[in-house]
Amino acid sequence: MGFPNRIERTVRIDRPQERVWAAITTAEGLGTWFGESAEGEVKVGGTVTLSWKSGDSARLRIERLDPESVFAYSWPVYGLPEGDPRRTYVEFTLAPDAAATTLTVVETGFAQLDTDEHAKAYEGNTAGWKSELDELVAYLHG
Repeated sequence: MGFPNRIERTVRIDRPQERVWAAITTAEGLGTWFGESAEGEVKVGGTVTLSWKSGDSARLRIERLDPESVFAYSWPVYGLPEGDPRRTYVEFTLAPDAAATTLTVVETGFAQLDTDEHAKAYEGNTAGWKSELDELVAYLHG
């Protein structure tokens, strides 16, 4: 039996789709709820670097942008040494829900890891998405 390869979380945000889209697809938005700062170009093929006061950083490679509906990137696997070429793929899908927005985040690519790597990355990112999406909701409800 293989390892779980996918993390999925869905939240309903009481804000219009265009506001949620701006929060997840601009450096200003990402640097407010996802990191403590973000720099780069949010365009297919572009990169955005998220940074935290702890000194940690993550470089996102933008893979897909379908205006106000799908935003996707790949990024380094949590817990692996810097420079390891393995990455996971993260996709945000937005859907209107009356005056609100339903946001689903799916991260895949964990099956490529060995037992110890998988445990750290999968558990860390599962907890991380809960925390980060809670921060996104709080940011949008400001």
